Amino acid sequence: MSTALVTDSNAMLPATLRDRFSVRVVPLTIVLDGQPYTEGVDLTAADFAARMRTGATVSTAAPSPGAFVAAYDAAVDDGADAILSVHIGSNTSATVDSARLAARESRVPVELVDTGTASFPVACCVWAAGSVLEAGGPLEAAADAARAVAASVGNVFVVGALDLASRGGRLRGPAAAEAEAAGVAVLALRDGAMDVVAHADDVDQAVAAMAEEVEQAAAARPLRVGVGDAAAEGLATALATRLEDKAGVEELVRYEVGPSVVAHTGLGTAGAVYFPAGLARP
Repeated sequence: MSTALVTDSNAMLPATLRDRFSVRVVPLTIVLDGQPYTEGVDLTAADFAARMRTGATVSTAAPSPGAFVAAYDAAVDDGADAILSVHIGSNTSATVDSARLAARESRVPVELVDTGTASFPVACCVWAAGSVLEAGGPLEAAADAARAVAASVGNVFVVGALDLASRGGRLRGPAAAEAEAAGVAVLALRDGAMDVVAHADDVDQAVAAMAEEVEQAAAARPLRVGVGDAAAEGLATALATRLEDKAGVEELVRYEVGPSVVAHTGLGTAGAVYFPAGLARP
């Protein structure tokens, strides 16, 4: 059986993983000053950053069912006889609903994975699923791997705009007040809410605090790690350099935080996302 992988652009899937596993990416819509753009197609992260700096208003919208139908049809035309479609959580976006409608029209079976998460954690689910398929595992094992990663993925980051995170509802209550009081707040997204995990006086301390979080997790079991940024390449490079040769970091990739995430966190966001490497094996 030939299984095709499909995800959405909110996953921030880097080209290294997209090409390795031949993943089809269905783009979300980004609305800037009332004008719709297709994420990653006619709106790059660099273009979006330039518009954000001019004060553009921004919102996001899920892909249409038709966009998924096109992706599924293209996969079948390329020889797929099954599809594993892994997406941003239905608790955050209507993307899974669109994929579900499209799956009913697919010429081959479609297994949907609602990750319950967003951004690069979705890519981690795809990464694990792709690794299982790459090793010859069946679709069911790949879907199980994606769901297992969704339940166990960890993260640590700094955001470029605390006010956007607060308005988005994930940084709230005591955590919001604590973050505002910090020089640089080091955060983690847990159970749908942002927690402050460390306070830093400057960027160097923030990098050290983020690296320590990942290193502690890697001491327990080997990890696969993604380090990403939105117009904060220096910070992300410093973090990646510190982590890439650490014991327990089995594989590290870099990714770019795209518009559908930056709209809620701001430029200057950077951090790491990680999951147990053992979940990526059949």
